[in-house]
Amino acid sequence: VQLQASGGGLVQAGGSLRLSCASSESIYSFDHIGWYRQAPGKQRELVSMFTSDGRADYADSVKGRFYFSTDVAKNTVYLKMNSLKPEDTAVYYCSVQQTGREYWGQGTQVTVSS
Repeated sequence: VQLQASGGGLVQAGGSLRLSCASSESIYSFDHIGWYRQAPGKQRELVSMFTSDGRADYADSVKGRFYFSTDVAKNTVYLKMNSLKPEDTAVYYCSVQQTGREYWGQGTQVTVSS
């Protein structure tokens, strides 16, 4: 499985970005799909998880601001990020699990200026 993340960039606080994660395989083949982030000097943390039963869960820090969506025809998942805060600055990664194995994309940098 190959994952290509994109859509990061520099944005002012309060702005929005939409991250994309294009997969080489159908998103229906995955047990779950996740967006993670890692800020400098911090551990990687889960931002959003989409499970095979269609449920999307979010970290408390992003609930009500970030939204997960999919485009099955394009084998792509998205993370729409609204009302961005400086503390959202991090490298964002997409990850999928397929038959017990985890795959990661290369990460995309999101920088939110105050």
